[in-house]
Amino acid sequence: MNRYPLWKYLVIAVAMLSGLIFTLPNFFGESPAVQVSPMRGMTKVDQGLMKQVEDVLKKNNLANQGITFDSSGVKVRFADADTQIKAKDILQSNLGENFVVALNLLSSAPKWLSNLGALPMYLGLDLRGGVHFLLQVDMKGAITKALDRYNGDIRTSLREKKIAYAGISRQDQAVEIKFRDAESRQKAMDELQKTSPDLLLKEVEDGSEFKLVATLKLGAQKRIQEFALQQNITTLRNRINELGVAEPIIQQQGIDRVVVQLPGVQDTAKAKDILGRTATLEIRMVDEEHDVTAAVQSGQIPFGSELYTERKGLPLLVKKGVVLTGDYISDAQPGFEGQSGEPAVHLNLDGRGARIFKQLTRDNVGKRMAILLIEKGKGEVITAPVIREEIGGGRVQISGRMTTMEASDVALLLRAGALAAPMDIIEERTVGPSMGAENIAKGFNSNVYGFVAIAAFMMFYYRFFGMVSTAALAVNVFLLVAMLSLLQATLTLPGMAGIALTVGMAIDSNVLINERIREELRNGSSPQAAIHAGYERAFATILDSNITTLIAGVALFWLGSGPVRGFAVVLCLGILTSMFSAVVVSRGIVNLTYGRKARLEKVSI
Repeated sequence: MNRYPLWKYLVIAVAMLSGLIFTLPNFFGESPAVQVSPMRGMTKVDQGLMKQVEDVLKKNNLANQGITFDSSGVKVRFADADTQIKAKDILQSNLGENFVVALNLLSSAPKWLSNLGALPMYLGLDLRGGVHFLLQVDMKGAITKALDRYNGDIRTSLREKKIAYAGISRQDQAVEIKFRDAESRQKAMDELQKTSPDLLLKEVEDGSEFKLVATLKLGAQKRIQEFALQQNITTLRNRINELGVAEPIIQQQGIDRVVVQLPGVQDTAKAKDILGRTATLEIRMVDEEHDVTAAVQSGQIPFGSELYTERKGLPLLVKKGVVLTGDYISDAQPGFEGQSGEPAVHLNLDGRGARIFKQLTRDNVGKRMAILLIEKGKGEVITAPVIREEIGGGRVQISGRMTTMEASDVALLLRAGALAAPMDIIEERTVGPSMGAENIAKGFNSNVYGFVAIAAFMMFYYRFFGMVSTAALAVNVFLLVAMLSLLQATLTLPGMAGIALTVGMAIDSNVLINERIREELRNGSSPQAAIHAGYERAFATILDSNITTLIAGVALFWLGSGPVRGFAVVLCLGILTSMFSAVVVSRGIVNLTYGRKARLEKVSI
């Protein structure tokens, strides 16, 4: 009556062993470390690099707790954060700009656990420490960037249709197109109404000039601003992925703000630099019709042009019209220029960008083309080569007195995608690891005290069956932590609250079973029959109560965000593990204890 087949005992044993193995890494904590990674295209990660790092540390008498290497770089563990920071500075100065040296935190769990795939849970910002940023999107800048794109698209469209125009320029929040006659203006208007329905076109007479002024419709402006916010969130996520931050939180706040939380990040300056940069690429034509020296001396910049400085220090007049932007970039990788060996960034353009670039180089052979890097409204001419021939295939290389680190950062920013609008960091908070450690201690102690209190009550009130319930509850906690670790979920303070709630709720199932067994015994049933009836008849009630709680947990996950979703995940997983431990594991222990006794006189309950 109260016996399990062998396979059920094996399932319980495997579940308990797996729960123990996947829970263990969370008890070893993390140790401060330094990660050394070569720039892309530079030195490979191998034993030679590890030996080089080891020699630098020995030379400076810096003790470490182990050096390992993998595909991402060489990782060195240290006993404390002070030694870690000192080692970072020394390694950076000794290895030079060909390497990225970053602060890191590594699990202290034994290697055999990681070989089995047992990894600790990620810890949230409130437990691990890290940085919190609040960024605000410049919505006016989003409209400006959209008009800059339309500026180039209109120029390309009119050229393809062979419609003559005298000039195109952006004036504040509008694009102004000049024509020599009304007929050309009408043709252009007909064409643009078909190709650019989001533009509001207005004819303007200015003396002998015929102008067409294009502004964005209100509906289009709203869509562009909404897109800018979502595009910036996507771009930030791509950049953070490049930084290797585990489980970051990136979410919209209001209509023009984005919250970014980076748990475990110690090198906050690097994270802030990558997040805050708005590097975008622009290709424009050099203004060779006017004398740049005269413009510098007089201080009067020709209409339709802007004055920049090349990296060689020479002034350069560049036309305002943007013919190609970084939006057409499909990939960007750091590397080296073929002949000189200087650091460079290799770009691949998408299909449309490749066509525009091919047309640009075909129409301007012998002229100079400027490649600018725009950073927070300020532009810098990276290089301004002479176009020797038509360039097809969509492959572009930019170089110009860049360091390898700069080439890598620029490639990262362009590869992750350009921000659709500039962003400013308006709030920055750092959560120290000491505060996180205090939160972990308090959360852990609250769970331990709750577990001990429940175990003491159960064993006092239900005797042996109380001990069985306590064992099942322990298995439940191990299985829950193991599942969170296996899913690589992020544990926060609300998540710890979810674990505490699960411990309190999980015992309800055992209380129902134990009370049912007592009731059957009072009604005159034999001990074996009472045990059987207790588990069988309490199951429907247990299932019903857990399903209703599961529905509430799913609703929290669906409608909530951030910490609320973390709490919901722990709650839902806790319901599943408590069902297994309370019904299957506890009955397995009872069956092993009482199931083999044919004439059972009494049970300890």
